Amino acid sequence: MIVVLKNGAEKQKVDELKAKLKSRGLDIHESKGADVTILGLIGDTSRITPEELLANEIVESAQRVKAPYKQASRSFHPKDTVISVKSAADGNLGADIGDGKTCAIMAGPCSVETEEQIIEVAKAVKASGARFLRGGAFKPRTSPYSFQGLGAEGLELLKIARKETGLPIVTELMAINQIPLFEDVDIIQIGARNMQNFDLLKEVGKLKNPILLKRGLSATVKEFLMSAEYIMASGNENVILCERGIRTFDNYTRNCLDLSIVPYLKKETHLPVIIDPSHACGIRWMVPTLAKAAVAVGADGLIIEVHNNPEKALCDGEQSLTPSQFDDLMKLLRKYAAVEGRNC
Repeated sequence: MIVVLKNGAEKQKVDELKAKLKSRGLDIHESKGADVTILGLIGDTSRITPEELLANEIVESAQRVKAPYKQASRSFHPKDTVISVKSAADGNLGADIGDGKTCAIMAGPCSVETEEQIIEVAKAVKASGARFLRGGAFKPRTSPYSFQGLGAEGLELLKIARKETGLPIVTELMAINQIPLFEDVDIIQIGARNMQNFDLLKEVGKLKNPILLKRGLSATVKEFLMSAEYIMASGNENVILCERGIRTFDNYTRNCLDLSIVPYLKKETHLPVIIDPSHACGIRWMVPTLAKAAVAVGADGLIIEVHNNPEKALCDGEQSLTPSQFDDLMKLLRKYAAVEGRNC
């Protein structure tokens, strides 16, 4: 339920109303604007009516939220959520994700393979303008015989690359028992296969780290947002939504990139939305075109796979750009972003 307070409502009366609502077992999400204050009521609101709330002199309006996702809804939180991730080593690196001014670029290899590889790629993508270093330490693979990543060793190599370049790191968490290893990871990714691992979502909801949540392979938009709600309901509001393509009847690309989800999510929610063109198509030469389309449609960022030797990559080399190709793409993306008055 959403309660809009009258402009200029006395703080004491607002506090009294909030205390009364909390005494009835409700949590309150307060959103303050220049002219309006909104109280989002979370919990079992079936025993409270809009009419009861309107009887309070400081209440302008009250209505129930039809969407099952409450905290992710723009009705609860009218202003865009901006997630600021800055490098401890260099405050100019990293980015504000979702501020409408920046298209944040995350780039790096699908899998961390060696110290030399990850540092070389990190330096290359930084030189081209990437704000974050992505790389997989723990890898979910369809086949049990495929390379599963270096695990904890891969995390340490990512941290070495972060120290060398100053780039904040983005990497995937696969299981609850891995959480202690991820305490100082700048952005924790929850992959498509774990989008509905609700126990995992609840646990990362207890963290302060920003969570990059990828849409499941066959997930509806509602299911996607309900997964985000699990994280937010557990206390972590720093959620970044990532569209990475869904499974359809066709197989000419690895997945089908749903670009229409970007304007829909921007209207329906307040959370940042980014695109993963690499996993969406699985084909190197298509990545730049999809990346440009994502920027044009208003995505808040991109996560792109870059490898210094794709032909010998241990994972997803066929969809990885070379550093040179990534540099060319960044030059194009800056032009596309500039049309909307954004930086890339």
